[in-house]
Amino acid sequence: MSNGGHFFNYDMSLKGQNVQKETSLLDNLSIRGHIYKKRGSKMIFKEKFKMGLTDIGKDNKIKNIAILKMLENIGSYHSDVAGYGANDTYVKKVTWILLDWKFKVLNRPKYGQTLEVDTWAREGNRFFTYRDFEIYDENKTLCAIATSKWTLINMKEKRMTKINDEVLDCYKVEEKEVFKGEKLDRLQIPNEFISNIKYTVIRKDIDINKHMHNLYFLDLAYEALPEEVYEKRPFDNLRIMYKKEIKLGETVDCKYTKEDNKNIIVIQSDDGKHLHAIIELY
Repeated sequence: MSNGGHFFNYDMSLKGQNVQKETSLLDNLSIRGHIYKKRGSKMIFKEKFKMGLTDIGKDNKIKNIAILKMLENIGSYHSDVAGYGANDTYVKKVTWILLDWKFKVLNRPKYGQTLEVDTWAREGNRFFTYRDFEIYDENKTLCAIATSKWTLINMKEKRMTKINDEVLDCYKVEEKEVFKGEKLDRLQIPNEFISNIKYTVIRKDIDINKHMHNLYFLDLAYEALPEEVYEKRPFDNLRIMYKKEIKLGETVDCKYTKEDNKNIIVIQSDDGKHLHAIIELY
C-alpha cells in the first residue's frame, strides 16, 4: 500500500535480484538497496533518509510535508518488493488508492540527520487495509508515528476490488499498531467557516495518474490558514481524509475553521458539489 501519486502503485518483482539471508530467528534481507526484517511470515521494511534543505522549515526542523514524502516513498519501496509496484500496475491491472493519513510527531528532527523509517502492512478487511510507520533519529529516538488507509482499485473497471489473501501474503502483514485501538473515523464537514481561498490546479500539481498529487493537498491546507495560524506551525498532529481526486484546470475552494483546538481545512469543488478532502492540523 503506497506510491507516488493520489493513486498508489507498486512494482514488486524480485526476478534477477540477489537476496542474501542470514540464518537466525530474525532474517535481515537486502533487496535493491533496501533493508527489511522478516520474522517468519511477517515483514517490517526499513529505509534510511538523509534530511536536506528542502525538508526543513522553522528552526531548521523537518516539515510535515517532508515527513509525508518519506512515508510515501518507503511505502512504494515496500510495494516494489511485495510485487505491486508502479512498474507492475499495468500488468496486474490494479492500483492502490490512499484514503487517509494520520501522524503524530513526538520529537521533530533537525537538519542534517539521517532518519530511519520503518513500515509494515496491517490487515483490515476485504476492501480496506492499513500501513503503519515509525521514524527514528540517529540516536534511535522515536520521532514520529503514522498510519494510513488504502483500497485496491481495478484499473479497467475503475472500482474497488477485493484485497485477497494472495495480496496480503505478499506484504506479510503485521499485527502491530502505532495508534493502538484508535480508528480512522470519518471526518465531518463543519457547519461554519472563518475564511477561504480559491485555487486552480496547474501542471506542476499533477502526478502520473493525471490527478493532483496527494502531498499537495497538504500544501493547499497550509495556504488556506490565516497568517496568524500559519505562523504557529509546525503542527505535530495531522489527519488527511481523501474523498475525490482533483484534475488539471479544476478550481477548488479551500475553507478554513477551528473547532476543538483543531485547524480544519475542507477542500471542495468550486461549485460546492464535491468534497475532495478534509485536513486537520493541531
